[in-house]
Amino acid sequence: MHAMHSQDNWFSTPVTKDLLRGAVEVEHTDHGVLPHRLPAWARAQCADGQLAMAEAQPSGVRLVFRTRATAIELDTLPTKRVYVGVPPRPDGVYELLVDGTPAGAGSVAGGNTLTIDMTAGTFEHRPGQPGTVRFADLPGGDKDIEIWLPHNESAELIALRTDAPLEPAPDRGRRVWLHHGSSISHGSDAAGPTTTWPALAARLGDVELINLGFGGSALLDPFTARTMRDTAADLISVKLGINLVNADLMRLRAFAPAVHGFLDTIREGHPTTPLLVVSPLLCPIHEDTPGPSAPDFSNLSAGQLRFRATGDPAERSAGKLTLNVIREELAGIVKQRAADDAHLYYLDGRELYGEADAAELPLPDQLHPDAATHRRIGERFAALAFGADGAFGSLD
Repeated sequence: MHAMHSQDNWFSTPVTKDLLRGAVEVEHTDHGVLPHRLPAWARAQCADGQLAMAEAQPSGVRLVFRTRATAIELDTLPTKRVYVGVPPRPDGVYELLVDGTPAGAGSVAGGNTLTIDMTAGTFEHRPGQPGTVRFADLPGGDKDIEIWLPHNESAELIALRTDAPLEPAPDRGRRVWLHHGSSISHGSDAAGPTTTWPALAARLGDVELINLGFGGSALLDPFTARTMRDTAADLISVKLGINLVNADLMRLRAFAPAVHGFLDTIREGHPTTPLLVVSPLLCPIHEDTPGPSAPDFSNLSAGQLRFRATGDPAERSAGKLTLNVIREELAGIVKQRAADDAHLYYLDGRELYGEADAAELPLPDQLHPDAATHRRIGERFAALAFGADGAFGSLD
């Protein structure tokens, strides 16, 4: 596999922050560099294993450079997730774009494993060996190269080799879109990193994506708001609600002030940036039934993990959150704030995925959209947000 590196005409380039887009921070490890989507100070404020795993999975992070190379190799040390009692997950996908057009995909086998027991809430890490993803037979001549890292598998980037020199790609003047959301924004069961709904929407909107979609972790954490406050962006969106119900993390009394605080913090750094608040997509199990969500192993023999809502609809009177309660609150909060904030917008998530969509494309595990649904959500978001009348439509 590595015999070819004895050839003299290969160039090795260190992976540095100026070759990466979509990462908030880059950590130097024993093996190479690990892109992060939250800075170290933010990670230090939360000991949650789920968040640590999610923010280190490089959803939306890509290597971007310009080169005449016709062959590219990337050595990485991936970390694979293994869920106890659940069928094995496919390897994460690396996708190549040449001048913006899909031109190949590959995976890296092996690597570290993170064994997760959802019932016990435990995480066990076992080290493994690095591997190589290779793209060859590329067209000659100068071209913009993007290698999108797997959205659902962390990877330490060890070495980047090309058969011609490379340089950082020039700034093409695109607007930067900063987005925060749950596992659905993170990419859940999308086919690959360029077809998560935010990546699709970004391509259709011709913007540069910074995706702070964190599986299980869109929880109104103040450090996430401060990270967004401190990140340069031309367009901002926050998709809030489903994880607060999944985790049964807060009651109604805490929710509205926390949303206000989250938006206040973002506004400290981005006082007039278009800011779009998106409420939850339709999720039938939680529309009127509170969380927490729990894994349903009853159909595992058929290879299917599903989720169920364990709350009681009667608990709404005690302030437990459901998706309908959250949508009503978010709509009211945005309406109240918009009186003094001309650049604040609201989008009901059911316009992205609603009753008719659920009938046609049901959520396979009751929580997460599949690849076809990601495509639909991305196209809908692009039309609604980047369209002429959308929050991100005007260029002024």
